[in-house]
Amino acid sequence: MRKIAAQIRQQIIEMIYSAQSGHPAGSLGMTDVFTVLYFGQILKFKPQEPFWEERDYLILSNGHICPVLYACLAKAGFFAETELKTFRQFNSRLQGHPHLGSPPGVENTAGPLGQGLSQAVGVALGLKMEQKTNHVFCVTSDGEHQEGQTWESYMLAAKYKLNNLTVLIDRNQIQIGGPTEEIMPIEPLKYKLASFGFDVAELDGHNFEQLVANLKQTKKQLAPTAIICHTIPGKGVSFMENNFDWHGKAPNQNEFEQAMKELKNYE
Repeated sequence: MRKIAAQIRQQIIEMIYSAQSGHPAGSLGMTDVFTVLYFGQILKFKPQEPFWEERDYLILSNGHICPVLYACLAKAGFFAETELKTFRQFNSRLQGHPHLGSPPGVENTAGPLGQGLSQAVGVALGLKMEQKTNHVFCVTSDGEHQEGQTWESYMLAAKYKLNNLTVLIDRNQIQIGGPTEEIMPIEPLKYKLASFGFDVAELDGHNFEQLVANLKQTKKQLAPTAIICHTIPGKGVSFMENNFDWHGKAPNQNEFEQAMKELKNYE
């Protein structure tokens, strides 16, 4: 999985550089989490049957980090990896924020932050009502936890005991305007989530062993689960790491070449 993650990080930089548009910090920071989900035997899916009824659902709330989702879907076989070159181009299926079913494997339309958890709770509740065993994973950003709709979703999930729901929070400490704790503090996040009725885990979002163990356990829980993933935004590229300026900025040629050199050594 470490080798796959390194390859995905290179594809993310290539996509954003080619388009001269995109969000590298969060995409690179969540690469290890997405790699475990898709290649660590966590998600149930069939690339040739994207709407397979027994599949697990991955709802991406912070849709701006879609480069990592697209790269994982392509590597998993949902579509050709060569299509990644069309990222953010006119008429491409790979737009800057994903929309349902385009490309195959995308489960929701994302754009406005703070709405993905509501979508995920709706899917999880519907599956419960139909007595299905599919699991729903929702990826969110820490900045989204400054929005009220997110907390309404937590309340609803706890009320209906949606143990088929796992929320993965990218706790990278940044948002487009600076550090989250300076703009609108969300701590103590773990205890807030627990008080809302969630089982909560807190871990290193770059530790494959911790990720695998916790994500396998989450399908056995009796309550909805939230996993706070502490990540480094821009992980793998020295000048991007922990720098909120790279929330949504494409590298120039020199920066691209340096990033690719570092990522090839990172593997």
